[in-house]
Amino acid sequence: MDFKHITVLLKETIENLNIKPDGIYVDGTLGGGGHSELICSHLNNEGLLIAIDQDEDAITASRLKLKRFESNIKFVHDNFSNIKNILNSLGIDKINGIVLDLGVSSYQLDKGDRGFSYMHDAKLDMRMDKSKNFTAEDVVNTYSEEKLENIIRLYGEEKWASRIANFIVRERKKKKIERTGELVEIIKSAIPAKARRSGPHPAKRTFQAIRIEVNNELNILEDTIKDVVEFLEVGGRICIITFHSLEDRIIKNTFKKLSRGCICPPDFPICTCNNKSKLKIITKKPIFPSEREIELNPRSRSAKLRVAERI
Repeated sequence: MDFKHITVLLKETIENLNIKPDGIYVDGTLGGGGHSELICSHLNNEGLLIAIDQDEDAITASRLKLKRFESNIKFVHDNFSNIKNILNSLGIDKINGIVLDLGVSSYQLDKGDRGFSYMHDAKLDMRMDKSKNFTAEDVVNTYSEEKLENIIRLYGEEKWASRIANFIVRERKKKKIERTGELVEIIKSAIPAKARRSGPHPAKRTFQAIRIEVNNELNILEDTIKDVVEFLEVGGRICIITFHSLEDRIIKNTFKKLSRGCICPPDFPICTCNNKSKLKIITKKPIFPSEREIELNPRSRSAKLRVAERI
């Protein structure tokens, strides 16, 4: 199986990890194994990488790709949001760094039968972890019109969310919506022709919103970062790549919260909160892909890398 995925901001991410050859690192989103491969190339015999992915296809493909590093890697089929349980179960109490490359992989988008893409007709699925039962078909056919509108507006930042939700509910009364092709046609009919002529594919934002909902992608981020920070050694780094503004805002704000010391009201004469700063923000502004990278991989265009260090 060929798990094709071009790793975004690869050099920049690994440089910012400040890898110690005998350190313990986590790749929370293994995907095609690009970050993992480069991390392992910096490790000596004492170094260890925990490679996590919720997609079993990614793990199967990466085991082959990274076979020469097998003594340095432990593969884990799980969601990175369970980092606390994963590390505890492996008997690891401290790590030296972690990479999270958020969003959907090229493999998942391009493999038509996974149901992520509005360019391929397939069953409405969109599960990153195929062992889960909840799918895009459940969202599209069971959510109320109001709930559909909310997720399409919030997660997809789609201004036609109200009409799209209305059209979905109207169509599913006639028959269950089971395929991505059907959903694309419903979305197209909901967006006025003039608005469809410019900008991205009319279904792009709605598909993004449903995917985020199916995989609970945003709700887990803040708590995951807080859990990771508790395991980071002083000087250890957390590198997170995001692909849209909602993710990036959560990462930015969580880093900022964890980098603050005293949070008492300004008029308090002495500190009573005893809050200690846990992170130093390394990237005051995010790192973007170079023009060359965008040229070679247009999907990297919206990527942003933020880095923080445990203090």
